Amino acid sequence: MRIVAGKFKRRSLLPPAGAQTRPITDRAKEQLFENLGGELPGRRVLDAFAGTGTIGLEALSRGAAGCVFLEADKRTHGLLKQNVARLGVEEISVTWRVDILRTSFRPRPGPEQALNLLPYDLLFFDPPYKMASGIEPGRPLYKSLQRVARPKLCAADAELVLRVPTELDIAPPPEWTQYRELRVGGMKFLMCDRAPFDAEPADGPSADEELADGEEE
Repeated sequence: MRIVAGKFKRRSLLPPAGAQTRPITDRAKEQLFENLGGELPGRRVLDAFAGTGTIGLEALSRGAAGCVFLEADKRTHGLLKQNVARLGVEEISVTWRVDILRTSFRPRPGPEQALNLLPYDLLFFDPPYKMASGIEPGRPLYKSLQRVARPKLCAADAELVLRVPTELDIAPPPEWTQYRELRVGGMKFLMCDRAPFDAEPADGPSADEELADGEEE
C-alpha cells in the first residue's frame, strides 16, 4: 500500500492485517481522485470504515485540510494510528475507534484539531461488502448515511463517495443525490452531492447526540 500522488507520493503505508478489510488498489484510488478533481485543497474529510487509512491519507497528501478517520476494529485502528504517525499528520487527523452504525460522527470535544474538521466537505464510506447490502431504508447503515448528512456535520456542497461491489444494486438515501458511478474492477464508487437541506427526519438521533463510546486520538 502506498500514497499515489501529492506531497507524500510513493510513501508506503501499513496494510490491514488479515482478510477483514479490502485495501483499495492504486489504480482504483488514482481513478477515484481524478474524478474528484485530483487536488483537494482545504477540504475537510471524513473517512468512514477507514481501515488503515489509505483513502483519508491520500486526501491529506493531495491538500485536504484535515481528516477524521473512523474504524471499529482494534487491531486495524492501531495500524491506522501508525500510518498517521508515519506521515506526520497527527495535528490534522483524528483517529477514532467507534461503531460507525451508532456514532454521531462528531468527535467528542477535547483535541483542538477536531474542532476545525466540521462540517465535512468530502465523505468516504467504504463498508465491508457483507454490510453494504444493508443500504436500504430503515437499516442501520442507511440511517448512518442520513445522520451524517445533517447541517451541523455536513457542508451544503459536500460530496459523498460510497464504495460497494459492482453487483450490488443500491440507491443512497434522499439526502444524497448520485451524479456518477465509477466502476473499477469488481468495485464501484457511487459519487453523490449533498441534496438541498430541508427539515431533519423525525427518526434517528440528533447530530449532537453521542450514541456510542469510542476511542478518540
